[in-house]
Amino acid sequence: MQTAQIQSFRRDKRALSPAISTVIMTSAVVVMILVAMSFANTMIDSRLAENEFSANKQFMLTTALQIDDVAWTIGRTQTVRYSSSVGNMRSENATLRYTFEVDYGTGSFDTLFAQETGIILFNIPVSSYSLGNGYFQRISTSANGSIIQAGASAPVNDVFCIEKLPMTDGSYARIVVAPKIRLLHSTIGSPLGSTNYERFYLPTLINGRHLYQSQSITLSGEGVTKIIESGVSRVRVTVTSTLNGEAAGFDSNFFKFDQTSETIIFGNNSVVEFYIGKVLVKIGQA
Repeated sequence: MQTAQIQSFRRDKRALSPAISTVIMTSAVVVMILVAMSFANTMIDSRLAENEFSANKQFMLTTALQIDDVAWTIGRTQTVRYSSSVGNMRSENATLRYTFEVDYGTGSFDTLFAQETGIILFNIPVSSYSLGNGYFQRISTSANGSIIQAGASAPVNDVFCIEKLPMTDGSYARIVVAPKIRLLHSTIGSPLGSTNYERFYLPTLINGRHLYQSQSITLSGEGVTKIIESGVSRVRVTVTSTLNGEAAGFDSNFFKFDQTSETIIFGNNSVVEFYIGKVLVKIGQA
């Protein structure tokens, strides 16, 4: 009798199937929910980082304009605020060196002076948002790859997006503000003739005290140096990365200048004026 019952039980293939099926289906649903949640969180984080990166493009453009405002007025201060949950703001000191040479009509150049400047960077880790290694886009619509920008409305800063790997400070998609030179030309006439005036403007960024107490950048005009030379027929400007900048990866391939040296030819006996504006950069300190 017992043997018959056991054999009957074994022949009933549906005896345990409801319980096992319920466990399997529940487990499968839980796994699918977890996968979907992970995918959704990844997509949300990626979209937030992308939106944050795009929003801070405008912030960096505004910062570049504020640098132009404060560089030529001693004591002027401007604070620009930004918002970020993924990225970070940095100021690199003494990254670029501009060297100015003049020709007094002799056919050869004499070095007049050299000036170093820092740069400002907004960084987002590539683990959160990536543009693709080697990506470069200049977002200053009025700027180009030249280190000298001509005209009263020409920018004195280049603003661009870049992803260059590897870098010693980490792997980031970046928005960069890097100073350039504005050149203005004017001619003043007199009974004895006319004189050409060529004016070069270069803001220099110097690190202040970074407190990181708020998401803001405070820019202060610390002084303007003016250098005047007469009887100049040509000016040559050369830009190089400093040793610290080169070691960190901020080289010519990072800034992508059209040329690292440019020569401007003037009329004989032109007066050349160089204005160097010192701007103190403080992050997180209003």
